[in-house]
Amino acid sequence: MFKKFKELLNINKTISEKEALIQNLDAVLADKQKIHQDTVEEARQSVQAETAQIKREAEQYAQNLQSNTEKRLEDLLLQQKEASEKLDIVETSYTTRQSDLKKAENKVKKVKAEVVGIHNLIEKFPDAVNYSVVENELSILEASMDKEGVLEPLVHLNLHYEDSKLLKKEMTANKREITKLLSRYESRYTTKANQTIYQLMVIGLQAELQNILHTLSYTNRDKAVDTAKELINKYLTICGNGNASILPTVTRFLSELEPLFLNAIKIEYSYYVQREKEKEEQKRIREQMRQEAEEQRQLEAEKKKIQKEEEKYANEIKKNQELLAKEQDESKIAALELRLKELERQVQQVEEKKDEIVKRANGKAGYVYVISNMGSFGENMFKVGMTRRLNPMDRVDELGDASVPFKFDVHAMIFSNDAVGLEQKMHQILDKDRVNKVNNRKEFFYGNAEKLQEIVQEIEPSAEFTLTMIAAEYRQSQSIETEEPMEEKELVYA
Repeated sequence: MFKKFKELLNINKTISEKEALIQNLDAVLADKQKIHQDTVEEARQSVQAETAQIKREAEQYAQNLQSNTEKRLEDLLLQQKEASEKLDIVETSYTTRQSDLKKAENKVKKVKAEVVGIHNLIEKFPDAVNYSVVENELSILEASMDKEGVLEPLVHLNLHYEDSKLLKKEMTANKREITKLLSRYESRYTTKANQTIYQLMVIGLQAELQNILHTLSYTNRDKAVDTAKELINKYLTICGNGNASILPTVTRFLSELEPLFLNAIKIEYSYYVQREKEKEEQKRIREQMRQEAEEQRQLEAEKKKIQKEEEKYANEIKKNQELLAKEQDESKIAALELRLKELERQVQQVEEKKDEIVKRANGKAGYVYVISNMGSFGENMFKVGMTRRLNPMDRVDELGDASVPFKFDVHAMIFSNDAVGLEQKMHQILDKDRVNKVNNRKEFFYGNAEKLQEIVQEIEPSAEFTLTMIAAEYRQSQSIETEEPMEEKELVYA
């Protein structure tokens, strides 16, 4: 009995201890809950503060962006306004110059008509002119003029040579020679009548020359030269019919004046040649930009393709390495190692392609090609060009499209890290054989395959060169053309 009572007391004590332990656990749990609540609240406040900071920074950035945008817009509007004002000024100036030019043209026509009228008057009615009055008026007029006197043109047209220092210098030298010639021959006329005829002739010639130069353009040089020669012949005819005694002197004078007139045409025409070159250069630049854009597009597409290949090989290598680390079978291990070596080789090829694309993107690497088109241009004409295409034959096929009747034959396709420099070097060597000597954008040259082979292999000894002009389509066309009459003949006899 006593033993049982003692056990009950122990049980009560144990229960009390357990209850105390539970109370302690409840207190600890309460503390943990409080700590948890405090931590959550602290985190919430931190997040709110950080969110507010980010919001303030975003609002500040948006305000700055809006302010900068508005300022940029104001600048653009101001620039537009200034450009519009400049355009109005240019248009006004252009209208004024057009009006002045029209007036000058009318004055030239009037002077030409007056010269012809005076000449006819003197020729038909030599006694109708009171020379004493004319001499007095001429002396007054000559005294009021510049140092060149009555021989100075009354109307000066705005010609293009005046816009170039070099051409202006050349034209000034040519005018100086004309002035010397006029002065030298003026002294040979001793009578007033002959001096008058000579001076009227000079005024008419100068007016005619200005008119020829004013109507000159890039496409009518030959017409201008022919007009100048016809002008000289016309004056020879007039002088011969009017006063045979001065004809030998006038003939010598006009024969010396003619090359100076032709030189003036040549100088003025140089402006149009230069302007045409500039136009062609702009075309060349636009074409080059188009080609470069196409090449860049292809390079970007190839770059994306290679990136996908890289990712595919990297994933496969990783997968095989993981399998290799777990594999115990010797035969499977050997197969996996062999596959990894093959993948590494393919990755190396991809890296080489990447390097090539980087070189192409830098703008120098590419292919220099030598091609011919016997059916279109004959056996002695070749095109030497450059392309940055990854597949250079795409450019050759593009050149052989519908604009020419037959496809091009490729004689050489040379890869170079500086294809631009290589092309320029070949063009310099072949420059004297250039087909179009005005437009360098047309990269065609006269020559033969053997000569081009020597040039190519001298510059690039390892380059392959094909001498044969295959001209498959052209030869097939010729063969069909030869066979057609025979077939027609067989049909007739059938």
